[in-house]
Formats: sequence, structure tokens, C-alpha cells
Amino acid sequence: MRATAVIGANYGDEGKGLICDYLVSKAEGPTLVVRFNGGAQAGHTVLTPTGQRHVFHHFGSGTLLGAATYLSRFFVANPMVWKTEKDELAQLGVYAPKVYVALDTPITTPYDMLVNQEAERIRGGERHGSCGLGIHETLERNTTDFATTVRTITRGDVERIRGDWALKRLIQLVGNRPFSEAFYSRLFSNSLLEHYLGDLEAFLGSVNCRGAFPRGFEDVVFEGAQGLLLDEDHPNFPYVTHSKTGLHNVLILCREAGISELDAVYVTRAYVTRHGAGPFPTEVPGMLYADLTNVRNEFQGGLRFGTLDPYELLHNVSTDLSTRGSMNVVARIALTCLDQIRDPGEVEENLSGIVPIGLRAYGPTRAHIYQAKEQA
Repeated sequence: MRATAVIGANYGDEGKGLICDYLVSKAEGPTLVVRFNGGAQAGHTVLTPTGQRHVFHHFGSGTLLGAATYLSRFFVANPMVWKTEKDELAQLGVYAPKVYVALDTPITTPYDMLVNQEAERIRGGERHGSCGLGIHETLERNTTDFATTVRTITRGDVERIRGDWALKRLIQLVGNRPFSEAFYSRLFSNSLLEHYLGDLEAFLGSVNCRGAFPRGFEDVVFEGAQGLLLDEDHPNFPYVTHSKTGLHNVLILCREAGISELDAVYVTRAYVTRHGAGPFPTEVPGMLYADLTNVRNEFQGGLRFGTLDPYELLHNVSTDLSTRGSMNVVARIALTCLDQIRDPGEVEENLSGIVPIGLRAYGPTRAHIYQAKEQA
């Protein structure tokens, strides 16, 4: 199998969906897109030449081109978000996308989301920058006796989480500060419970549950979520995500699939963005670019913008590549959103000191991909 990993080089929102869609379009045989981290908080936008636009959360960003998706055990599945996205894809003419899921994939409940959202509201100005989709809460809960995975989840598990876990967990996070009436109303809503159980049944009935890496594909694209500067081990904790955003999970899955060579494409915009709270050294107040996907929301606020530091970029890539061990990895850097800036040539000139320019052009996607220097 030919394998490529698409990894965000910054704080996420770099254009990973665009790059994944392009790679699938150039694949020579049956293609599998592997979600190797994160969960439904990812928003990977694909715009087709015919004007179809979709923001991918669960399904791989090659789905519109017929690629299958594999939700690995490092992904966090959310049946409610999955069902909504499946319906959206049907409106685009994609009625039965092929999806595989690992049996040990964690599953989010609405109560993880409620705890996550209420905690962020109570934190006020000290918010962690969460999307409010319960990713961290699901993973924390799955270290306890309340764990839920594709292999194990039942109605009784969901009811126990609602009755015996959610309120205690919220108190653990924020103490005895007053909770909103909306939180209690949704926590004890039977309609929410039944709605979720219906979506859970639809999810489990539509995916192909697997105990091993799917076979029969000639090309594999590992699609990352978030970016290297949001890795759970990054020093900027707690303003990070609860997942490994770089090569770590990809290398584990490659070994399981028998893949010995890997292209790693590190993606960045021609500038840098951050959605949510946390440090942003190159942020420029007042800088603004159009972005239809990352709209202002209650939990993260608006998208923040800053300049691209080419040396920080290469440092991020080099640090991640240092984990590759014996795997043969060819590193590349993908630069997106060149059409949004006044002088793309200036950005390329700034990069020319660290990467050879012009290895390959992405044409209609208005992005370029460069070979990273060997010392990376």
C-alpha cells in the first residue's frame, strides 16, 4: 500500500481536507482515508470543481471521490454528529459511503458534550478553548468503569453515564459553582436520550466494525485533525487537544497494516490561524481573512490570525519527524490559501531558505507542496 499522512503544522485549520481530497484524486487504485486522531471537532472543508462544498467531521475528506473511511481506535466517534453528516452527504448524492470502524474506538455520549459545554461556560474568561463536543470528556471517562466503545456500548451504559457520571464529573471540573437550568434540563431530558440512542443504532448499523486494519486498498491517506501545536504533550497545556496530532498514531497504524514507507505532508496556510484560547506568538490584531468554515462560536470565539514564521514551521516539522524511528518517512510541506494573500511570491521567498521551492503544484486548489530539507 502507498501511504501518505496529512498533518497540520500549526494550530489546526491549515487546509488538511483540501490536501486529502487532492491526494485521493491522484490515487491510482482503491483508496482508504484513515482518521488517526481527534473526532467530530474537526472541520475539513472540500470544494469540488462543480461547486459542491462539504465540511467533513467523521467521514474522510476523500468521500466525495469514492474513497472509503476508517475510523481508527485513536478517533472519537460521535453518533449524533455522524448521523447529521451522513444526511448532509446524501443531499450531495453520496448515499452509502463505505465506513470501517475499529472495535475499540471510543464513543461520545451527549452527556460528555453537556459536561464539556457547561464547564466552559462556567470558566468564563479562563476557558480552555474547547469546541464543546466532549472529546476530552469522552477520553477521560473511558479511563474509568464508565467506558464506552464500539465493541461494548449499550443502552444501560448510556443511562449510567447520565445518572451516575455526568453531574459528579462536572463538580470535579468546576466545583460547586452554580450550574445553569439549561444544563439540568438537557441532562434529564428523555427525548435527548432517545434521540441519541436512535443515532447510535443508526451508526452501529451502517459501519463495518473491524478488529484489524482494513485490507484491499492500494492507497492509504492518513487524515490528521488539529495541528502539531495542539498536541496533548505540547507545553501549551491546557490549551491543547486530547490527542496525538503528529506521526505517533500514524506509525502505530502503519506497523499494524504492514506499511514500511510513508510520505508525511505537513500543511500550513500562507499565514497562521488559531481558533480558541491559548498562546499565539505571531498573532496580528486586526488581521482578517475570509473563512466560511471557522465561524465565531460560543465556545471558541472567532478565528485569530497571524504571520507565518518559516523557521518555527520547520522546527514543528523537525520535532515531529524526530519520532519516526526506523520508519522511512519522506517529509513535504504543503502551503495553502495562496490565493488569499497579496503577494504569494513573498511567502515563497521566505520559505526558500528552508525548503526547495516548486516540487509540485496543486493546480486548482491553489496550494503548493514542497520537499522538506533532509535535515528535517
